[in-house]
Amino acid sequence: MRNDYLAAACAIIREPNILINVVSRRVKQLKAGSKPLTDSLEKLDMEDIALKEIIEGKITYELHVNA
Repeated sequence: MRNDYLAAACAIIREPNILINVVSRRVKQLKAGSKPLTDSLEKLDMEDIALKEIIEGKITYELHVNA
């Protein structure tokens, strides 16, 4: 996992547990055959693709609060 992508994604999603969940769910989607939402000239790990998508604002999250 690239440290520069991780640091940039941490600035966007400040809660580590939420960042982990967003990245892991996106990696599962990529492993299942989803196409990356970002382009890269270099070969990236799936985790790095997910982080880059977060950095570019291509994936977000929404918290649901049970009342």
